[in-house]
Amino acid sequence: MKKKVLIVLAHPEPASLNRQLVADAIQVLEAQGHEVLLSDLYAMGWKAIYDEWDFPSRADPERLDFVKESGHSYSSGQQVADIAGEQHKVLAADAVILQFPLWWFSVPAILKGWIDRVWAYGLAYGYRDAGNRYRYGDGAFKGKRALLSVTVGGPALDYSERGINGPLDQLLFPITHGTLFFPGMDVLPTHAIYGTGRMTTESVDAAKAAWRLRLARLFDEAPIPFRAQNNGDYPDGHVLASDVAVGRDGLLAHVGDVFTSATGEPSWRAPVPISQPLPTQEAFDP
Repeated sequence: MKKKVLIVLAHPEPASLNRQLVADAIQVLEAQGHEVLLSDLYAMGWKAIYDEWDFPSRADPERLDFVKESGHSYSSGQQVADIAGEQHKVLAADAVILQFPLWWFSVPAILKGWIDRVWAYGLAYGYRDAGNRYRYGDGAFKGKRALLSVTVGGPALDYSERGINGPLDQLLFPITHGTLFFPGMDVLPTHAIYGTGRMTTESVDAAKAAWRLRLARLFDEAPIPFRAQNNGDYPDGHVLASDVAVGRDGLLAHVGDVFTSATGEPSWRAPVPISQPLPTQEAFDP
């Protein structure tokens, strides 16, 4: 069945690995019969700063309240054109792929600015003007798939369970759980390419081949089993019930107990290779 896939790219260099991965994604997805929408943020000159200029018609001209003004501009149809255009793409898409390099353990500023401006009140939060009633598994984006595709300068070993940088799935939890699952998306395990600071032609080819195989399963693989707010795990809508995730706290208490029988590792966590060489740079990569 034909689907629509939105790819949001956050990298300025035309020859970067990130852009090569986007080109491969477009080729694979279109070959499967899907329609691809692309938001190349640097090429678009995307305005990353969220400020008063995003609200041409203010509900309160005296004091800037972002929640109030976001809700007012969204509900009244008075948003600036670039925000409305990106919201249209997200709403039309069956899946959203965020393609970016890991910069200082997070997304580039331009991608954070895309989220800040596009995730409006009444859409990504405050859905149906019902406060927090529709969040974490419910909301305007329920039924859509989301996938982070990230290039990482450091070696995979640094991002292993006891690695010095911490596990990548926990570093990106604010994005996967907080940005994507919060408004209802089914979030797939992150696709990461490690050691990008020093890759050979052969390792680039292997990484791209693995990416193409991953894309072939975009609409088939199981999402991360984040615990939904409204399925009974959070009786008061705030805190896990005492009989849920017993003995666990922190970020991963909010992920369901789904493990593989062979390794004991969570089945939603993508395998992490640990054989890549040390990179020439750590926080920024191609």
